[in-house]
Amino acid sequence: MSVQEIPQRAQQPSAELYQQVQQFYVRQMQLLDSGEVDAWMHTFTEDGVFAANGQPEPTVGREAIGAAARKAGDHFAAQGIQRRHWLGMVSVTGQEGTTVTARSYVLLIETPRGGQATILCSATCEDVLEIGPEGPAVRRRHVSRDDLV
Repeated sequence: MSVQEIPQRAQQPSAELYQQVQQFYVRQMQLLDSGEVDAWMHTFTEDGVFAANGQPEPTVGREAIGAAARKAGDHFAAQGIQRRHWLGMVSVTGQEGTTVTARSYVLLIETPRGGQATILCSATCEDVLEIGPEGPAVRRRHVSRDDLV
């Protein structure tokens, strides 16, 4: 295959942008897992969308996304369950203006108080991120659990 026959890859993000997205996910997942829902919900745009193949309808708007996360967090805390989200294998592509597309793998780990940690599910996470002066924010997220595909 000649050089001219090799398909062109999408433009790679700069190292700075890639690092910024990685740090965003570290902060976002740690906020959620530590129960800091008010701070976590502000990692979404005001009109952000959270869709998942495990939910009948997308959750639309930062406040609604925060309310859903708060309800889930309260439920698991009452049961003595600590949840951790491990997000990795991040691919950042599709930069258009101030938005980028990011795709990653997610493991959701649950640990009951005094019990053994278990992987509840694995999923892919596809985000459209708005890159603003204060860093990235999720404009649209779609989570696809592998066991529900």
